[in-house]
Amino acid sequence: MKTMLADATQLAEIVRKERKRQKVSQIRLARLSDVGTRFVRDLEGGKETMRPEKVLAVLETLGVAVELSNTGADD
Repeated sequence: MKTMLADATQLAEIVRKERKRQKVSQIRLARLSDVGTRFVRDLEGGKETMRPEKVLAVLETLGVAVELSNTGADD
């Protein structure tokens, strides 16, 4: 399933739903992703200023793939 993200809140919802679907606690996800528990809480809370490499680590741990595309005009 592909989802177009418009803001951090949508990403937060995806992370939270997938974590719960996999029945993983925030603490366990943080450990598996090598990030802090606070980071996972902030990510799931929709914080807009997150370190991209840590976000990607959490997504990879959850098995969520990221695909980027340019939706603007060709430069």
